[in-house]
Amino acid sequence: MRKNITLYTIVMIIMLSVTISIFSLYNLRKTGIKSAIHNAQSISEVVKSGLTAHMINGNMQDVDTFINSASNIKNVEQLWLVRSKYVNEQFPSSHLKNPPRDDFDKKALATGKMQYIIEEEITSTTVRVTIPYNAVAEKGIDCLKCHQVEQGTTLGAVSIVLDISTIKEIGIESIYVITVLILTTIILFILVSRRLISPYLRLFDKFKININQATHGRFKGIVPPSGLSAEMIHITEDYNNLIQSFKDTAVDIDKKLQGFVGFKASNKNRNPLKDSKEIIDNLSNLYQFKKQIELDNTKEEIYDRLAEVLRNKFNLKNFSFVEIDMKKQKMTTMKECGESLYCDETLKNNPEACRAARTKSDVMSVQFHNTCPHFDSDKLYYCFNVDITQSLYLIINCVCDTQEELEELKEKTVFIKSYLKESVPSIEVKLLMNALQESAFTDGLTGLYNRKFLEEYTKKMLPQVKRDGTNIALLMLDMDHFKAVNDEYGHDIGDKVLKELARILNETVRESDIIIRYGGEEFMILLMGVNSDEDALNVARKIGDKVRENEIDVYAGNKLKKTVSLGLSMYPEDSSSFETVIKNADIALYEAKNSGRDKVVRFKEEQVSSVDLF
Repeated sequence: MRKNITLYTIVMIIMLSVTISIFSLYNLRKTGIKSAIHNAQSISEVVKSGLTAHMINGNMQDVDTFINSASNIKNVEQLWLVRSKYVNEQFPSSHLKNPPRDDFDKKALATGKMQYIIEEEITSTTVRVTIPYNAVAEKGIDCLKCHQVEQGTTLGAVSIVLDISTIKEIGIESIYVITVLILTTIILFILVSRRLISPYLRLFDKFKININQATHGRFKGIVPPSGLSAEMIHITEDYNNLIQSFKDTAVDIDKKLQGFVGFKASNKNRNPLKDSKEIIDNLSNLYQFKKQIELDNTKEEIYDRLAEVLRNKFNLKNFSFVEIDMKKQKMTTMKECGESLYCDETLKNNPEACRAARTKSDVMSVQFHNTCPHFDSDKLYYCFNVDITQSLYLIINCVCDTQEELEELKEKTVFIKSYLKESVPSIEVKLLMNALQESAFTDGLTGLYNRKFLEEYTKKMLPQVKRDGTNIALLMLDMDHFKAVNDEYGHDIGDKVLKELARILNETVRESDIIIRYGGEEFMILLMGVNSDEDALNVARKIGDKVRENEIDVYAGNKLKKTVSLGLSMYPEDSSSFETVIKNADIALYEAKNSGRDKVVRFKEEQVSSVDLF
């Protein structure tokens, strides 16, 4: 900074001096030219007076001598007379013809006005001035008495060449003087600046260095250099107090924020301002994240939002969300981004093999040995364990390509876990809501859907079926003589029989089909997307065969076998009203029971009249 100020000042002094020099030389030149023209005019007046005197005295033969003497005036290089055609015509016998030497003379005679021109060379400067003589009557001289011309007619001119080189010499001398002054000024400025300005420049450099360090979290005071004024010393002390106060505040905020989020920085040369800003940004983003997931409808939406955070905020490319239910021994992949989960096959067959879920702690790659034996890849990994419920764990499996990526991920774990921690309550709420909804739509004894579920499901199912143009086979099933089981063996055996029937139904129909306990020992089965009623009848017969063949342990080694009756109706073949199809299937079931039980009956229109008659 000191060098820059000195350099700028010197440049400004030089520029100012050069400007003054140029301006002075210009004025000097302009003044010299004006002075030369004035001298030429004075000389012309002397010549004019001399010529008039010679003419009056009849001494025109001595004019040349007079002109030569006038040419010897200082700084006059040349001087000559020019006569106009009017004078030559009036005095043809005169030996003084003096015609114009060049166009410059001719122009002066033609216009009757003074003409001048400047001729400059490297070593000399001359001014050529041509001053016309006009016929006038003034100062006691009346030209019109001798010359027969009109007043104002140009009778002749005097051309004078003056040397004004002395002006250039003066200018060169001025440049020398100015140069010496500039050098002297620069030397004096350097000497003065070293003594007076140098302490302030050193203080400025210290301010610059300390402020730059402060932006990187290193707060230091300034020792003022000697030579400063009392006011600048006071300002420096105020700065030191401000820096110390700012340091104490920043460190205190940083420690409290670290304690709040559980973050501990290992780098001693870290920037507390940057770390505090990062923590505050994360807390702000975390708050916004929490408000959003509280409004999400399902846990899947929460997982999607959490995946966006990992991908966009923490720059993770390869990760998976896996739910492991230790109680049910079930592993479910909820979300997968990029390539990860190289232990997928192992966890599907044996969820308990997940080290993160089993130990309830994070698992990561370490050097020299494999922490998790089931991660089948040369890449590096970090698995976060999140306890959702007592037996349900969310495992976030992150895969890194290099050790540097893994180290960066480790530094972000505190903030990532903050998001995971905030997600857990919302996920638990969604699981609880799902459980409540499932209990509301599920039969407590058999685990099948109940009648309320049918009412809600058909609202969404029927519009989709109409759009797709598919068929639904509705089977209404009733266990034959079920009341006798309760009467003879008791309700506990009756419940066991119903559970066995539910198991057979689950094993017989497809996962896409819907099984509903419609009431008591009556069940409803929705065969979705069947091709024909014959296919539906085959499924119904298979159910009847399996129930008939199944043996149920009652007590003391006794076995019990039961049969079922089934009624079939097709939607929308039999009716465009689903409620009517249910009634039709119920009518067909009544026909099956009334005609001997243990059979399947397809609904027909004539069955309606028989029921009515009954």
